[in-house]
Amino acid sequence: MNDRQRTACKRHAGTARFAYNWGLRRKIEAYQASGQSPSAIDLHRELNALKKTELAWMYEVSKCAPQEALRDLDKAFDNFFRRVELKKQGKLKGKVGFPRFRSCQHGLGSFRLTGSIHVFEDSIQLPRLGRLRLKEQSYLPTSGVTILSATVSEKAGRWFVSLQVEEEIADPPPAQGEPVGVDLGIEALATCSDGREFENPNALRKAQRKLKRLQRELARRQKGGKNREKTRQKIARLHYRTGNIRKDALHQATSSIVEAKPKPSAIVLEDLNVAGMLQNRHLALAISDVGLYEFRRQVLYKAAWNGVQVLIAPRFFPSSKLCHVCGCINDDLTLADREWQCVCGAYHDRDRNAAINLSLLATVSSTGSYACGDERLQA
Repeated sequence: MNDRQRTACKRHAGTARFAYNWGLRRKIEAYQASGQSPSAIDLHRELNALKKTELAWMYEVSKCAPQEALRDLDKAFDNFFRRVELKKQGKLKGKVGFPRFRSCQHGLGSFRLTGSIHVFEDSIQLPRLGRLRLKEQSYLPTSGVTILSATVSEKAGRWFVSLQVEEEIADPPPAQGEPVGVDLGIEALATCSDGREFENPNALRKAQRKLKRLQRELARRQKGGKNREKTRQKIARLHYRTGNIRKDALHQATSSIVEAKPKPSAIVLEDLNVAGMLQNRHLALAISDVGLYEFRRQVLYKAAWNGVQVLIAPRFFPSSKLCHVCGCINDDLTLADREWQCVCGAYHDRDRNAAINLSLLATVSSTGSYACGDERLQA
């Protein structure tokens, strides 16, 4: 990407952000005045009229950028009203999340383009931006799919493009391997019932020393100065690298579990209360550094691709305290106990025992009857 294309991307991102914020302001004003808010189509017509007078600079970018931003605004309000209804029914805890104004404080944002999009082996051609070189070649699909849109986004000074495509894929055959239980933790990212263990990279913890130094440096910089912006970019790149290390470890672990040979017929995960776990100030940083929700999300969609069933164990199933040999429950087990011995003489590693107990749930999921009670697994 040359400087001209980079400048064009910044203009598109800024235009999309302006259109979103302008549309949100207009919706609020219209609702306060009449009790109704205009749709994305109404706002786009109004914005097109303003282009001829006050907003002539918007002709420098593709019309798709503000148009798609206003559609995103409509979707944000739809999600808001959906959460309001769930809140009234008592099915939602926490805030309903009224749409907020977008800021460039944490990045330039993104914009979406539709229309004539062509993908080549080492480049992509986008409306009003021209042909952009790709660093990762042979990654985007060049044929056999219908391209619906392209989203261009900026993170830590780097620009990325993702495509939304439509493709018909046959349903995969059901996997036939042995079920696998997966116990997530802090010391080890994941411990499987078949003996495999995946290391936690602790990306954020290892970057804490450098991050603290950069934060102190940022606090001493003069606001509005070039050196402050340089330090801010260093912090953004460090956070971006930390997130990439975590995502890489999660992708390797989830792919290895789902795509094992033979593929497991079922994967059993715990229903962890991550929000509640983050209330523990002693463990909040370590838990956030693991990415427990992202692990579950990746397992769910990768399992669907590979014909593997995913089962969620009941939240209060005592997977760590339950002896998988005799079925006794050790109520005296604490978080500090990494190993324990049952009254039957069996010696257990805490995480491995929990993973085995989770895998055993898959064999009785049809009856839903366990030693701990009569709750059923969630598919």
